[in-house]
Amino acid sequence: METTNFPNRPSIKDKKKKKNQTPESEFHSDLTLCTKNNDLRSAISLYETAILQGLRLNQHHFNALLYLCSNTVTDASLKTLALDHGFRIFDHMLSNNVHPNEASITAVARLAAAKGDGDYAFGLVKSMWKYGTAPRLRTYDPALMCFCENLEAEKAYEVEEHMGVMGVSVEESELAALLKVSAETGRGERVYGYLHKLRNSVRSVGKSTVKFIEGWFSSGKAREVGEVNSEVGRVKEAVSRNGGGWHGLGWIGKGDWVVKRANVDSAGRCRGCGEQLVRVDIDDAETERFARSVAALAMEREVKANFSEFQGWLEKHADFEFIVDGANIGLYQQNFADGGFSVSQLDAVVKELYNRSGNKWPLVVLHNKRLPSLLENPSQRKLVEEWMDKGVLYMTPTGSNDDWYWLYAAVKVQCLLVTNDEMRDHIFELLGSSFFLKWKERHQVRYTFGKGNVKLQMPPSYSSVIQESEKGSWHVPIAADSDNECEESSRTWLCITRPSACEASDEVPTNVESSENGHPISNLASTNPSKSESVTSSNGLHCSAESFQFSEEVPINKATSSTGKRKERSPSPSN
Repeated sequence: METTNFPNRPSIKDKKKKKNQTPESEFHSDLTLCTKNNDLRSAISLYETAILQGLRLNQHHFNALLYLCSNTVTDASLKTLALDHGFRIFDHMLSNNVHPNEASITAVARLAAAKGDGDYAFGLVKSMWKYGTAPRLRTYDPALMCFCENLEAEKAYEVEEHMGVMGVSVEESELAALLKVSAETGRGERVYGYLHKLRNSVRSVGKSTVKFIEGWFSSGKAREVGEVNSEVGRVKEAVSRNGGGWHGLGWIGKGDWVVKRANVDSAGRCRGCGEQLVRVDIDDAETERFARSVAALAMEREVKANFSEFQGWLEKHADFEFIVDGANIGLYQQNFADGGFSVSQLDAVVKELYNRSGNKWPLVVLHNKRLPSLLENPSQRKLVEEWMDKGVLYMTPTGSNDDWYWLYAAVKVQCLLVTNDEMRDHIFELLGSSFFLKWKERHQVRYTFGKGNVKLQMPPSYSSVIQESEKGSWHVPIAADSDNECEESSRTWLCITRPSACEASDEVPTNVESSENGHPISNLASTNPSKSESVTSSNGLHCSAESFQFSEEVPINKATSSTGKRKERSPSPSN
C-alpha cells in the first residue's frame, strides 16, 4: 500500500521511545496521542504504516480512527481526507471481522451525513442488530438531521418511528428539526403533532426552536389549516380530561395568525393578548396510573390489609380539598432542646385551610405513635378528639409509613397536599414517574411559620409550559439565556393567536415585540389586565389571584404547644 505524504506533519517518532516497546504498543500510544490532539493527518499516517507492518488492529484502534474522521469532517480543509479514509477504515474493520459497536456506527453515520447520504446513515443504524449492539439518540441524529436538511420529510418520520420502536426518546433539537421539515413541506398536521411533543418534552424552548415555530405560523400554509366551526363543548371536555393547558384536537379557526413576543403577569395573564394561562395538571389517565402505582408500592411495603382499609375509608370520605402531612408540620423547626411535636402549628394550618376552602375540613394524616403523647395534655386531647369526631384526622397504624397514605390520598382525591417534604426519598424514587414533578408543581402547598403566624405558599397561578387554549391560541415560554433571566416575571413568551378563533385584544402593550404573519406592527397602547380578577382552580377553589401566593397571617394559639430531602452527544474513541 502506498503511504500518503503529509507535509508539515508533527513528528511523533521524534519522541523518545520506551525500551522494549513492541510495534503494537507503540502504535497504540501514538494513536492515543493523535486522538488527544485531534490530529487526523498524523493518525492516518500511523494507520497506513501499521497496515504495511501487518499489525493487527482491534476495535479500540478502529474506533479512535473513525472518531477522528467524524470529528474533523466539518473542517473544510480536512473533509475530503476524513471521508475517503473514514469509509476505507470502516471497510477494513469489517473485513477483519472486528465487530463495530455503537460508537463505531455513530462515527460512520456522521461521515455519511456529511456526504448528504442519509440513507446510508440510517441503513447503518438498522443493521446494528447484527453486531449485538443497540442505537442511542446520537446514533440516529446523523440520518434524522440529514433527511430534515434535505427536506426528505417521510424518511425523517421513518427514522423517528424506528427510534420509538427501539425505545429511544427524541429531545428538543430532534423535535425542532422534525417540526421545521414539516413546516417547510407544508405538513400542517405534523407540525401540530410536533408542537404537542415539544409541549410534553420541554418546559421552555430554545431560541432556535422558537424561530422554527414563528416561521410556521408566519407561512401561507399555516393560514389554511384548521376549522372555523369547532365543537366548543368537545374542546372544553378534552382540556378538562387532559389536565388543562391543551386539548390536542387539531387547529382551531382559519386565516392569519398573529405572532407576538410578550410577558405574562404574576396572575398568569398574557400581556400580549390578555388570555389567562392555567396551571397544567397531569391528565386523567396519568392520574389513575399514578394512584395505582402508589397503591401497588404501598401494599408491597405495608401490611396489605391496613392499606386496603385506608383505601376503603378514603372512597367513603373523598370530599377533601387539602391533604395534610401532619408529622411534617408538627415537627417543623422543632430541632431545639425543648422542641417536640407542635400541635399549635398543625392547628394553625388546619384552621387556615378550613377558612380558605369555605369551611371545609382538610384531612390530616398522622402516625398513631403520636396519639398517646397528644392525649396526655388536656387541651391537646380536646383538639385531637374534635378532629377525630369531624373526620379530620386519619391515624396510620403501627409499623406503617405515613408517607404512602398522604401521597395516595392526594393523588386519588386529586386535591392539594400540604407538606414541605421535597419527596426525594427512596420511596418516591421507586415511582419512577416522568410526570411526578409536574404533579408536585400543581398539587404541593408549602408553608412557613414566622412570629407566631403561618403562611401558605400555594402552587403557581399558572404553569410555565407550552399551552394550547380552548380558543386555539398558543403560548410558548422561551428559555432564558442565563440564570439571571430565569425569573418568571421577566420570561419572554411567544403569543400566537388567531382573530378568526378568538377575539383579538383591543390594545397591545408597548412592551410587546409584535408581528402579524412575520411582519412587524407598531406598538400600541399598553394594557395591564387586573391582577385581582378571580380565577377558579380545577379542584373547585375560588379565590383571587393574589391568594395563590401567600395567605394572610394566621395567629398560632401558643397555649396548645407541646414538647416532646444531557446527555453525552459525541462518541468517545472507544465507547
